[in-house]
Amino acid sequence: MRPTRSALLVAVTALAPALLLTAPAVAADTAPASVAVTSASASSTDDPGTPVDEMTEEELRLAIFRILADPDSGKGVTREAGEALDGTADDMRAFLKTGYRLAQFEDDQVAIFRILADPDSGKAVVREASEALDAHSPEAARAFLETGYRLARFEDDQVAIFRILADPDSGKAVVREASEALDAHSPEAARAFLETGYRLAQAEDDRVTVARMLADPSISDALRAAAEEVIDGTPEELRYFLEVGQYEIDG
Repeated sequence: MRPTRSALLVAVTALAPALLLTAPAVAADTAPASVAVTSASASSTDDPGTPVDEMTEEELRLAIFRILADPDSGKGVTREAGEALDGTADDMRAFLKTGYRLAQFEDDQVAIFRILADPDSGKAVVREASEALDAHSPEAARAFLETGYRLARFEDDQVAIFRILADPDSGKAVVREASEALDAHSPEAARAFLETGYRLAQAEDDRVTVARMLADPSISDALRAAAEEVIDGTPEELRYFLEVGQYEIDG
């Protein structure tokens, strides 16, 4: 009797670490069906693997187990893989040759729609994501998620940093860190600046502004007390004090 899907999924969960270490996962998402899929019996790195059409039922099942054990497998892939395991050897073979690629395309489209629905997605990201969807191609969707998204977001991040540099209210620390992020020519450096570096650099500038305020002998006692309290505060506390708090005190 063929094992039930629930029993197979329990087995996959238990065997996931071993399955991932045994051999490379199936790469049917970006390669044509004629490309060989590495079977469980592959014993050397030079072995191109057993073609899907020549796999035994056990090898087909193990190849699908590896896909299910991949934490990046989405709902569409998991669903189709489970159905293939519930079916015949021909069903499993069809999944590895074409079904996996199409199921991953379904998951990739969902991921791209989520990116488009994100209010923080910039113009370049929206443009490239839309083009990937309009291509109606598994390869185009996968290429966007693997490389295009990162590069498009880099384009948007650079625009955001240039705007920060063009802001006359940007202080010395912000200008310094923003310039370094641009000079790095790296998507990771630009993203790190916008996610954390900008906040910290602005806090550095804000702290200098508060220190200058404390050095002014003409400020009121109430404002001085508030400035002394906030100067060692968080970036958010410093920003709030300079934008709102100081005016409430003097007012």
